[in-house]
Amino acid sequence: MTLRSGELADAAGVNQQTLRYYERRGLLAEPARSPGGHRLYPTSAVTLLRVIKTAQRLGFTLDEVTDLVDLGRHRHGRRTDTGLQARAATKLTEIESRIADLQIIATTLREAIDAGCDDLTTCATSACCPLPFADLDRGERP
Repeated sequence: MTLRSGELADAAGVNQQTLRYYERRGLLAEPARSPGGHRLYPTSAVTLLRVIKTAQRLGFTLDEVTDLVDLGRHRHGRRTDTGLQARAATKLTEIESRIADLQIIATTLREAIDAGCDDLTTCATSACCPLPFADLDRGERP
């Protein structure tokens, strides 16, 4: 069984331009063509597209997803230190670091709200402003 571009896009929750982009990137194999020239994808492409989109939602870049998909396609001689486990652990560390940064940003914004900061320029010159740019007028780096 095969799916046309629109059917595949609908089933996977992407648009048709995404399919073509993924083909150019090598994530999707170039599809067969019907006698009328329509692209015909295998039904397994739905799963692949869902995997790609899920990996992106988990924070993997498209380049990283491409590497992971390639690893899955070429399992022979696979090294465990470059597989999904290792890459997921690395990505988790990155995500946890970003979460820590975002928590600092949230705390700083709460402090700015509590301090009544209403104007960035005025706040930047005030000693009581909790925002990192408060030291800019003294030539210090935040």
